[in-house]
Amino acid sequence: MHMLYDSESFVVVQIHANAPEESAPAPAVPELARHGFEIVDKRSGKEVYLDGSWAEMFQQRLNVWQKKTPTQEEIEDTLEGYAELAHTPVALH
Repeated sequence: MHMLYDSESFVVVQIHANAPEESAPAPAVPELARHGFEIVDKRSGKEVYLDGSWAEMFQQRLNVWQKKTPTQEEIEDTLEGYAELAHTPVALH
């Protein structure tokens, strides 16, 4: 897990599929390894997990941001768009 962004309104975490927990037993049935991004909207207390093509599109956005540093407003506007997809309340594990 890698924290990418943290503001008063949002948190973005990248989750790597190939980083199993040390205490987790190996699954009996092989699982599809998928990485993704978790975006938490602190204002609403909801999160959305992007994987597959959504994660690929978000990664492309991050690549563009690495080349041209965005303003905080641009980042927040983009995350706001993804936050509209959030329906899952944040739960501590």
